Order: sequence, then C-alpha cells, then structure tokens
Amino acid sequence: AAITSHSHSCQLPFFLVRMYAARTQAFTPTRSRAGLVVSASKQINRTEKLRQLLKSPGILKGPCCHDAISARLIERAGFSYAFMSGFCTAGAKLGAPDTGLISYAEMVDQGRYIHEATHHMPIIGDGDTGYGNAMNVKRTVKGYARAGFAGILIEDQLAPKSCGHVRNKRVTSREEAVSRIRAAVDAREEGADILVLARTDARQAESLSEALWRVEAFADAGADILFIDALESQEEMRAFCRAAGRVPKMANMLEGGGKTPILTPQQLEDIGYKLVAYPLSLLGASIRAMEAALDSLREGRIPPQEQIGSFADIQAAVGFPEYYQEESRYAISTPGWSPPSSSSASASASASASSTTASSSSSSSYTSSSSSSSSSVGSSTAVEADAVLETGTAVVLASTGSKEEGGGKQRDSNYRRNRFFLVRITDVASGLVKLETRIPAGFLSGLTALVPSVQGFNLETMVDRALNNESRDPAAPIVDLNSGGDKVQIFLE
Repeated sequence: AAITSHSHSCQLPFFLVRMYAARTQAFTPTRSRAGLVVSASKQINRTEKLRQLLKSPGILKGPCCHDAISARLIERAGFSYAFMSGFCTAGAKLGAPDTGLISYAEMVDQGRYIHEATHHMPIIGDGDTGYGNAMNVKRTVKGYARAGFAGILIEDQLAPKSCGHVRNKRVTSREEAVSRIRAAVDAREEGADILVLARTDARQAESLSEALWRVEAFADAGADILFIDALESQEEMRAFCRAAGRVPKMANMLEGGGKTPILTPQQLEDIGYKLVAYPLSLLGASIRAMEAALDSLREGRIPPQEQIGSFADIQAAVGFPEYYQEESRYAISTPGWSPPSSSSASASASASASSTTASSSSSSSYTSSSSSSSSSVGSSTAVEADAVLETGTAVVLASTGSKEEGGGKQRDSNYRRNRFFLVRITDVASGLVKLETRIPAGFLSGLTALVPSVQGFNLETMVDRALNNESRDPAAPIVDLNSGGDKVQIFLE
C-alpha cells in the first residue's frame, strides 16, 4: 500500500499501512480524504478463487504438499489447487506417523509458510478432528483461515486419529460428528473466509450406509465439499457421488496400495467427483530421491547432476530469481559513490585487469588467486545465470572503500554497508561447486559460522586490506585455500 499527501508530507507507521492493506484484500480503489490518497494493489482472494474453481467445468487435480517447497513446486507446475496432507506433514515435519501426534499449532504454522511460499494457488488444509470439541473446531477453522488456507478438512474420527487407509478406525457418534461440522460452518459464517470440507471415516469404522448418512447430514449442516475416505469399489464411489445433491465431492487416490481403486481423472469426473487429491506422490518421490542420494554419498560419489539438478536449478526452485528481481527495486548506491561513465568504467576495468597483486597473511598460510585464475568471478563465463554478480560491479565498488579528501585518504564510515562476501566451495576432485552464496560483509561472524575452514583468519584485517588496496585485482579472492578436499574461495563484492 502506498500513502501520499497532496499538501504536507504525511507518513503513517508502516504497521498501520500493513493493517489497512490486509483489510482491503480484494479491491483496488483509490480513496481520497482530506488530501490523503490511499491506494492498495489488488490481492488475490484464494478462497473466492477456490469457489470459482468448484463452479467451473472439469475435475480439479490437487497433489498434496507437506511444506513450503513442495507447495511452491505444485504451483509452479500449474496445478489449480493443492491439499496440505496431515499424513505427509506429520511425516516431513516430525518424522512421525499420522496418528494424532502433530498439533494444531504445528499444522497452522506450516500452513503460514506454505501460504507465503505460493502466490495465488488455493490450498486446503487438513484440520483433522478440529483438535478437540466444537469450540476447538471453531478456533481451528478461524486459525487456518488467518494462515491463508482456502479450505479446511474436518473429520469425524475419535482421538487419536489416523490415516483413513490404516487399521483400527473409530468414529464419533452421529451427533458429535454433525456438531463439529456445524461449528466449522458457524466459524465460516462469523467471518472466517474459508471453505469447509467435511470428511467421514465411517465406511471403514462402521458401514457404507452409515458413511452415506453422515455426508447427507454434513451437507445439511452447510459443508462446502464432502469426502468419504477409503471407499472400496467404483460402485461405492458412485453411491457417494449420488448422495447430497450438488455438493462437490472429493476423491482420494492413495498411491501405492490404498483401499480405494486408482482411477484416471476422467473416470473420476464421469463418476461425479469434482476434486481429486494425490496424497503421497511428492513425499514418496522425495523419500526415494533422498535414499538414492544417500546411497551415492555413502559410496563416496556425489549424486549426478541429472539426479539432483544444477545449482542454478535449485536456486530457481527456492526463488532466488524472484528475490533478486524484487531486491533490485530497493537497491541503493554505496555512500559517497556516483556512477561512472561507461568510458571511465571500461578504463577502470581495463586498468584493474592489467595489474597484478600479491598479498600475505599475518596469522595463517593462504594464497590469493591471480586474475588469470579459472575460478575468477570477474570472468563473464563465471557469472551465474541468475546475475548474482553483475559484470563490472566488483571493479567499481572496489575503489570506493576510501575517498580522497584534502589530499589524504579517509575511510568512509559506511564502507561495508553495500558490500558482500561471495563464498564458493568447490569439490577439488570433481570440480563440482558445492556451495555458492552471498552474505553481507558486515556479518563476519556469520561467515565463520557458514565456513568453519576460515576460522583463525583475521577477516577484519583482510577486508580492510582489500578495501584500501587500490591496485588489488577486484576479481581475485581475498581467501583461497584447500580444506579437506574442498577449495574454499571468498570474494569481496
């Protein structure tokens, strides 16, 4: 949200601006009052988007996520919605089975991270039994809505609950089951912007007829979506889809051997389903991939790039390109620095490239790379595709650590504010870059925590020397050493 004044300069506290923007969710008007213009950019209402998807033709395919990165990948792959599975979240977050061990706080916290990692995809969260009585259900529904979920699943199992396809299923009485859904619907009607997905496990706990009675009652109570878990045949699935009129139905295609027949999306749509969830595909694939990587590492081999992707692929998956693009909007110049002309910048780069330097350590043995080093970040071929380091940036900034005033050198008090360490760790045997990251130059303690190999080096002195040495090749690392089969290089940007 942007706030400006037509008369006098007027700025509101940032937290008030954020509160106002949060309350304007789905509109973009500009309001004017007493010379103050308040404008809010349009935000996507994911709950409304899910409502529209439920009214649109075709079946909605939703892989199940368990954390922020899995949700991000689902959205990037183009799926219209996702389901945050309790089974998968308990496994990924706790390393524990889905037997009621994971708590409301842990689930809603995971939901916030998932919401922040995605942009517009509606996500339905697994609310289990609501974590208590009807009042707990209302609190759970409101909490999930605040976390950003577009829908919440509430079920009728007794505690401790478990996956619908495992043994020992027990459900509450009809009265309590309906009471939970009524409480969820009341929370929605009282302002929680979220859809209610009502689930019953009565098919395995009691009978198909009991499960059908319950979904009819859930629909009468106001549920937005219905779900019977662990149906055992296509005939049972058709019976479910004939129940409760036009309320949308969800299918659960448990991969790898559940009780429900695995059908194609078209077959499910023909039966009458509107949504289908795929609960284990991502978690199962992740487990197998990690096991394969661990097997390689145990044998002394780094997993091949076709198995784990390139470093650039991984950066893209976690959002580095978007981060740098947004970061550029708020870029500030180094204090005391003015952009040189293109001719002077070229001359500076040429002069720097033609000079050579030698540096020595006062406390440890290390060597500085020359400008002809194959790992030089000054070379255009060494710059990552995501533009972590722009061509010429290091050359220009390297000369700004000191300034001429009155014929003498005087250090700029903010000389590190816009400086970064580019840390690169390369496996000597394979040449594979194992780590490449940037950290602010002001956080020297953070650097030693990230790269224990540099502990014992006087980094403060080394940075000062690099900043004050105008003849230093800016493309050369300030640290270049071998440690335990790794080549550790640190460049000052």
